[in-house]
Formats: sequence, structure tokens, C-alpha cells
Amino acid sequence: MDSDATTSQRFFVLEEGGVGSRYDVNVEKVEPVNRADAPRCPHCGDIIGLLKWLPPYRVKLELHGDELGDFIKGPGNERLISERFAEAFRAEGLIGLEGFHPVEVVRVRSMRKRPRQLLSEPRYFVVWSCFGRAAVDLILNRVRFSNPLTCTECRSTSIDATHGFVLEPDTWAGEDVFRPRGMQGRVVVSERFKDFVERHGLTNVRLTPTEQFVQDPSHLGPAPLPTT
Repeated sequence: MDSDATTSQRFFVLEEGGVGSRYDVNVEKVEPVNRADAPRCPHCGDIIGLLKWLPPYRVKLELHGDELGDFIKGPGNERLISERFAEAFRAEGLIGLEGFHPVEVVRVRSMRKRPRQLLSEPRYFVVWSCFGRAAVDLILNRVRFSNPLTCTECRSTSIDATHGFVLEPDTWAGEDVFRPRGMQGRVVVSERFKDFVERHGLTNVRLTPTEQFVQDPSHLGPAPLPTT
């Protein structure tokens, strides 16, 4: 992917609607829960993600909102997507999601009274985002780190505050969904993915431009930009 394409491309942080939305739902994995080792950086060996969920994929859903959405955040790095989401994603040739294994929904418990047919046998697939080659720009980002970076490959370190970030030119490999180096805890998507979500009216999807994404629980403020 050439640098001009990366520079002209806009990227977005992918999240779910969250607590209090009409699609608010909790996911509980059903025993037996099998897990593989957490992914590690091939260069420094540091852990760069959570333990990977292995089959059988069985869950209980506790619905606090009004209806189940097309996109549900799981307890780990995995996400549940609806059947129509999965079919459309693959049919349109988008890339970056892996897995697509059917999930057995053992039970849906509604925390509000509603007709039973609204909760009948939803079909979901489990997916996870690939680790992309795109890297967070170390100069132009507004991210405060707890410790200095020590690995130029994974660029992983503890993040105290984020007030927007951008990706380095010439690092994005064209994935539509990915976890960038230096911010593997976040899922980033392309403009093509954003258009895909809007065209299909996929629910419980929240997309924030990376340069506007803010997470600062300790109110530290943005990292200063370099002076010239």
C-alpha cells in the first residue's frame, strides 16, 4: 500500500453502542471454555492480546436494551456478528476479520418484559480482528504512554490517555478491520468498512474517526505535539 493511499484514507475506531443503548447486551461464555495462549510479538515476545477463545463456541446473552444488534462485543478480543453481517462482509470481499465460526446461543435472557418471539434463536458467528501492519504514528499521535517504547515492531506499551491518533504513511496493508501496531487494544476500520456498515444498516456499531477518538479516564489531557 503506497503512502499516498494511506495518507488520503480515513480510519475509524470500531466499538459497540455500549451500556444504555437499545442494543445493550452482556455475553457470558458457557462451559467448557477453552483458550489458547495469548498472541505475542514475533520480535520481542511481549503479549499483545488476550487469550484466544477456542471451540466449542457457546454463549448466554443477557439483553438490557430493546433488541439484539448485528455487532456484539464479547468478554475477550472476540466479537459476535449476526448472520446478515457475516454474509455481507464475505460477499463484498472485505478483509481483516477472521474466524466466522457459528455460535450456539444457549439462552437469551431479557431484563425487560417483551414478546417472546423477539428473542427467538438468534444466529451469530464469532470473529476476531487481525493484527495489521499499520502502525500508530509516534510523532503526530496525541497518546500518553506510561513507559517508553522498547520494540519497534509491536510498539506496545501501557497507554494512559488517548486524544486522537493517526497511522504512519506507508504502513497500512489494505485491511478493512485490523488492530494497529502500537494500539493493539483497539479495532480500527477503513472507510470502505464504514460505507459497508451504513449501506447495510448494521446495528450496534459505533465508528469514531481515529483523530477524534478520546479515552482519558484520569483526565491527563492530550500529549503535546512536537515543536519545530
